[in-house]
Amino acid sequence: MSRVYLDWNATAPLRPEARASMIAAMDVLGNPSSVHAEGRAAKAIVERARGQVADAVGAANADIIFTSSATEAAALALNGQGFASFESEHDCVLAWTKRSEALPEKTALQQVNSETGVLQNLPDGVGFCDAVQAVGKISYGFEWSGALRAVISSHKFGGPKGTGALVVRKGVEVTAQLKGGGQEMGRRSGTENVIGIAGMGAAAEAAQRDLENGVWDHVAELRNGFEAQILNSAPDVIIFGLDVPRLPNTSYFAVSGWKGETQVMQMDLAGYAVSAGSACSSGKTKASRTLRAMGFDDLTASSALRVSIGPSTTKQELDGFATGWLTEYRRFKARAA
Repeated sequence: MSRVYLDWNATAPLRPEARASMIAAMDVLGNPSSVHAEGRAAKAIVERARGQVADAVGAANADIIFTSSATEAAALALNGQGFASFESEHDCVLAWTKRSEALPEKTALQQVNSETGVLQNLPDGVGFCDAVQAVGKISYGFEWSGALRAVISSHKFGGPKGTGALVVRKGVEVTAQLKGGGQEMGRRSGTENVIGIAGMGAAAEAAQRDLENGVWDHVAELRNGFEAQILNSAPDVIIFGLDVPRLPNTSYFAVSGWKGETQVMQMDLAGYAVSAGSACSSGKTKASRTLRAMGFDDLTASSALRVSIGPSTTKQELDGFATGWLTEYRRFKARAA
């Protein structure tokens, strides 16, 4: 049975450009901190990627600090800084912030919610922006966003897993959490992951090119057609964020009482990879904090399913998923009757 991957918000497939850059980087011997020719060759790979990432996110090269992930980048930006955030933020942000219902000066906010795909308008001068889901899918520019710090993750736009970056505005101080060799301009010690960084840079450049070429407009058309199909046959389905600006690829919906975890397993057995709400360390799905923050009860918040697609997703794949999901929906309704 062939598999259909519909979980792009969790991780996007590795882009061929990223794969090629990583393979080429594997043959470069030197340490990027070494001053000999081999070291300079490795350093050149890192700096080329820094420029590619900077161009893709609308920042200066010196603004980019490479890390092992957006999670590490968030810790680097937020640890000990006294930021506040809303309950709907990602766990890697909530770990370092206090909860707030207002917008204090030092606020950490998502540019895009990873579950619903809903876009947020950031106030000027927001202290921290989680831009993980924005880069490569919508127009995003660090300079015009007004944020002082932002985090991004390579594997969300087709780069390798295990590589991310903190983007910081000129003049914003960053206290190194990893101390030692003083790499990344003294802000993140440890020998750079040259192979992963090479892939991240190539993926960022390719993702920006796709965005400029309107690739994601077609993705939005596919998503909208899929949602219309679901709504026509399941009138009690709730599609979150349906009437507000969202990512072009994300559909997050629920039939109250039909556990999201159950749906994920049912569709997995049918050959489709999708996600439910926030997953805890045990691998079990719990009620979505985002949906509870939006005012939905726990029953609905634990019944959500996220379908997130990409440029390689086809209408036939979405039609097949819709057919399979609606079959299980009718079974659920019959059992609940």
